[in-house]
Amino acid sequence: MTALSTLTFQIDDLTCASCVGRAESALAEIPAVSLARVNLASQTATVQFEGAPDTTGILEVLAHIGKPARQHHVVLNIDGMSCASCVGRVEAALQAVPGVIEANVNLPAERATVVTLLPDAAPLIKVVATAGYSAYSAEQPADPAQSKSVETTQLAQMTVVAAALTLPVFILEMGGHLVPAFHTLIHQTIGMQASWGIQFILTTLVLIWPGRQFFLKGYPALIHGTPDMNSLVALGASAAYGFSVISLFAPRLLPQGAQAVYFEAAAVIVTLILLGRFLEARAKGRTGAAIRKLVGLRPKTALVERNGHKEDIPVDQISVGDLIHTRPGEKIAVDGTVMSGQSWVNESMISGEPLAVEKTEGAQVTGGTVNGTGALVFQATAIGNETVLARIIAMVEQAQGAKLPIQDLVNKITAWFVPVVLGLAAMTTVVWLIFGPAPALSHALVAAVAVLIIACPCAMGLATPTSIMVGTGRAAELGILFRKGDALQGLQDVNVVALDKTGTLTEGQPELTDLVTTDGFDEANVLAIAAAIEAKSEHPIAQAILRAAERRNLPMEDITDFTALPGYGIRARVRDQTVLIGADRLMHQSGVNIDTLQTVGAKVAHSGKTPLYMAIDGKPAAAFAVADPVKPSAKAAISALHELELKIAMITGDNTATAQAVARELGIDHVVAEVLPEGKVNAIRDLQKTGKLAFIGDGINDAPALASADVGIAIGSGTDVAIEAADVVLMSGDLGGVSNAFTLSHATMRNIRQNLFWAFGYNILLIPIAAGLLYPATGLLLSPALAAGAMALSSVFVVTNALRLRRVSQTAPVALPQHGKQAKLQATPAL
Repeated sequence: MTALSTLTFQIDDLTCASCVGRAESALAEIPAVSLARVNLASQTATVQFEGAPDTTGILEVLAHIGKPARQHHVVLNIDGMSCASCVGRVEAALQAVPGVIEANVNLPAERATVVTLLPDAAPLIKVVATAGYSAYSAEQPADPAQSKSVETTQLAQMTVVAAALTLPVFILEMGGHLVPAFHTLIHQTIGMQASWGIQFILTTLVLIWPGRQFFLKGYPALIHGTPDMNSLVALGASAAYGFSVISLFAPRLLPQGAQAVYFEAAAVIVTLILLGRFLEARAKGRTGAAIRKLVGLRPKTALVERNGHKEDIPVDQISVGDLIHTRPGEKIAVDGTVMSGQSWVNESMISGEPLAVEKTEGAQVTGGTVNGTGALVFQATAIGNETVLARIIAMVEQAQGAKLPIQDLVNKITAWFVPVVLGLAAMTTVVWLIFGPAPALSHALVAAVAVLIIACPCAMGLATPTSIMVGTGRAAELGILFRKGDALQGLQDVNVVALDKTGTLTEGQPELTDLVTTDGFDEANVLAIAAAIEAKSEHPIAQAILRAAERRNLPMEDITDFTALPGYGIRARVRDQTVLIGADRLMHQSGVNIDTLQTVGAKVAHSGKTPLYMAIDGKPAAAFAVADPVKPSAKAAISALHELELKIAMITGDNTATAQAVARELGIDHVVAEVLPEGKVNAIRDLQKTGKLAFIGDGINDAPALASADVGIAIGSGTDVAIEAADVVLMSGDLGGVSNAFTLSHATMRNIRQNLFWAFGYNILLIPIAAGLLYPATGLLLSPALAAGAMALSSVFVVTNALRLRRVSQTAPVALPQHGKQAKLQATPAL
């Protein structure tokens, strides 16, 4: 009989009994569902399955009816992982929990991110414990840096103990090989049997005290059929120790001439691997420096005014709407709007920009930034996880925990790596016993133990995630947020960069420069009518016309029937007259003949200004010229991208002549102008035929283009909608960050390839040597102690190499691979 399983979860958007009926019907249609009950009051569903719950089926059917299952993001800190095999085992355990949608484990961060239908982390913690590791919710008030410091201290202490016990063993056994007279001295004083006895006692202490962790974790994993790095160490040390014990206490069990002790190998293996893990833990502790630096920006308390009384209270007790007094030199507590005061605020830790920003009444302030010499009173608008700083931290953590496509290959290899090593060690033993010279058993033991110890899945598991952690952390310090970790890999394949114009290449703060009227229309009257209509619009060009009218103190007319025509302009009625304001295409579409004004329009467009036309009751009334200054950093940014051998395109809804003028000024290679918002997506698809494309934009109308590009890059000073649609966010709004993002992408991917080359190359080269490949030609066997040292070194090398990314500067040169060369762009007609 098939066992029944039950899954209870929450559903969003349940508003009535009809919703409940639809949800129950949809859930009941999932194969193997025997019962489905939905509770409107608690917004929950309880589904009974014949067999294991079908989480994918639940998500699909509820999404189809528009009542999505609520997904929870649970973050767990996990202790006890040491290599890629541990990562695979923990991920498999978490993914097997009913209701889990996705589980990703980050080895350097020792953290698991789980997307699940279950709001409670208890089942996840329990299953991790069953797999042999300890876990606790990252939402608990635990300091990761302190936890890592404690782990590093404990490893240091155990390493010192192991070294102190191992040193006499090493001297007693290896001293005679280094100084022959020492060997004679041992024989003449305590005797070789007593020397071996001392080594036995000291080595036993090493294995049962500092080395016990390898056995407590390694053998259970081996018994469960999921051997890991601890299993290799435990087997290697046990083999050397067990053979030595037999040689010491029961030599008759061994073939003639095979008696020898390898206590020093067992002790040195444990000591060196402990040393390697200590160095690795200390280095890994620095990979999360960027997150700790961001978290450190949060002030602990703030001076809050409530009911006329001021009091210093913890920041986590601040509520939206509270008035907060910030004194000179203090950190801004949370996000808010300045109500009074004037000061300059250092926002470099958020934006990467070194210059302080003036804050006066009405200005927005960001939690974590540092107030200057003035005093500010501001009203809290966002607290807790809703603040900009909290969102930045969440973005960085999400990117640091991401898995790049390149990691899939590593995961497939590490899944069978340890079993293969065990097989190679067994094969090595057999070959030496059959073909090896006397004493064959001793030679077989040394070679097999060396093979077990030299293999290093740790380095393979650390190769990618450590580079991602350090690379994305360094990017955050430069004001670049990788919202999606795979954008790190995606950027290196990009060879075409497309940009929006307004607000991206230009300041987004245009000004009215020219106004030409036709016969019969008064300039002041036309401007007053235009300003009254544009006052209803948030478009930058509309604001330019409004500001021009306000400077001349023109009266605002009453308007009716206001209609925005996206991509074209505006229609409204003023004094019973129908007024159109917009691009020439609006006039042509509406049948307005603007031949008398198009000469003016063409002239201003050629000089880089944007022409607009106005018609009243179907008659051409005026032409406006609006200039949006190019950002000071734009030209240098375009040059930097050209130096990276990228092709640059501009996609804009602006007039073709204006767009061409801006392109000439900045050195842009390709222009697509006069496109509507949906036309940008089509233009991107055309450009994608020439290669991978990154799009840079800032406005709401850029969101579809950002989502359609291979990599979307949002200017951080733009809208939230654009930022949410992007893969990469430039917090400063400075285009110079684009080349920095490409630089970091290439540097990080190059670092990952270096790490993988070292990790795989190390094993491919040294495993055969450990097995005795060089013995026939040189008579040399790799000592297990040297194998342990080399193994520890490989992991330390990988982490240390990743830490080099912390030194990547904003102008670091990048050696691009061949696919980064310029793509040949075909001419794309204006849409």
